[in-house]
Amino acid sequence: MVEVTATDAPMLSASSRPAQRWLARLAFVTAAAAVLLVLSVAGVTGSINLLVVGAAGMAMALAGAWWFLSHRGVLRWLAGALVILAPLVVAILFARARLIWVVVAFALLWTAALAAGRRALAAPAITDGPAERETPPPRRPYLIMNPRSGGGKVERFQLIEKAREMGAEVAVLEGEVDVVELARQAVRDGADLLGVAGGDGTQALVAGIAAEHGLPFMVISAGTRNHFALDLGLDRQNPATCLDALTDGVELRVDLGLIGDRTFVNNASFGAYAAVVQSPAYRDDKTRTTLDLLPDLLAGQQGPRLRVRAGDVELSGPQAVLVSNNPYGSDDLAGLGRRPRVDGGVLGVLAVTVHGAIEAAGFAQGLRRAKALTVLTADEAVVDADEPTVPVGIDGEAVTLPTPVRCTIRPGALRVRVPRHRPGVPPPRPELDWARLRRLALSAGGG
Repeated sequence: MVEVTATDAPMLSASSRPAQRWLARLAFVTAAAAVLLVLSVAGVTGSINLLVVGAAGMAMALAGAWWFLSHRGVLRWLAGALVILAPLVVAILFARARLIWVVVAFALLWTAALAAGRRALAAPAITDGPAERETPPPRRPYLIMNPRSGGGKVERFQLIEKAREMGAEVAVLEGEVDVVELARQAVRDGADLLGVAGGDGTQALVAGIAAEHGLPFMVISAGTRNHFALDLGLDRQNPATCLDALTDGVELRVDLGLIGDRTFVNNASFGAYAAVVQSPAYRDDKTRTTLDLLPDLLAGQQGPRLRVRAGDVELSGPQAVLVSNNPYGSDDLAGLGRRPRVDGGVLGVLAVTVHGAIEAAGFAQGLRRAKALTVLTADEAVVDADEPTVPVGIDGEAVTLPTPVRCTIRPGALRVRVPRHRPGVPPPRPELDWARLRRLALSAGGG
């Protein structure tokens, strides 16, 4: 089974959402007002040249952003300076002409247009996520904690002491430890819950053991980014609150991804995505490493030539592939954000195939509809290459696997115990699709 999920998403029903229809109209009215304000002021004051300078400044800032993403070294930082200086120079010129109020008014009107547009296209809050199940508290919970993860959150939030006070057995990772064998031994010793305070890679390994034995699994948000915790609606600011699940918790059933014989809770990445994860510097500085490797993606093919099959769809030569445990939100092209749900029973597949600078620019700007991007869902994805092995990033952990690599979804495979009271999963941030917004604004209906 495979379906395209991004560009073919159904339009919001105007007849059932009059508020959304009027917000869409407001978005176009305020956007038009912003443009008319600038044009009218330029016409009245004779500041056409200043208007041209403003447009040129915006174009230079966009070009600088593209150069910043697609180059390294001195040129990158010169481009970064251009992104900052171009609009600053425009603002100074408008201020000298006593027209800075035009810049401020334009910014406010355009901000209002974007806000109204996003509100008009916003999906309703997720109310049909994983069902909560009442289960008795664990009698012999076993928690594995990595004191180095997340910059030392285990020690900073006193997680070891608090967990032991609540009756949990805690294993603290020191040096090279086989986490899978540690979890298996805990099961043999009678543990009735397995939990992890650490990164998503460690979470995935232990979650696989919990699912194998039908035991509940507990996530403690002590990693750096805590993507899985985010998608479970847990508190990422204070990981100590996750321990409340030991005494006052409920269970959720969520999906697990499977790549070969290894589980993943977030995603498996190939090509340029995997190259980022494989970099030795990735653990210490994810953002800097991603920026450093991004030019290779935008420049074209790097590493093994990939082939992807997801259901009836076949892709040849993508520079980057991301297979996720359920699809990511519409504004997330790199698996760095959140998924609306983790119990949909499908894999998300993102593939980037850049054929030229224009397509690369569309991808770099984060456009979900860029020609360089293919977005699918499927219950199986097979990634092959023209080499016998391929580098893969599995939940941020770098590995090398023999080709072809088969990814599948295991619906409802994992029991997750979470605190009864937790922040929850926010509604997804919508992509601002002006074509959909126009159809919604022009649709008929009362109200």
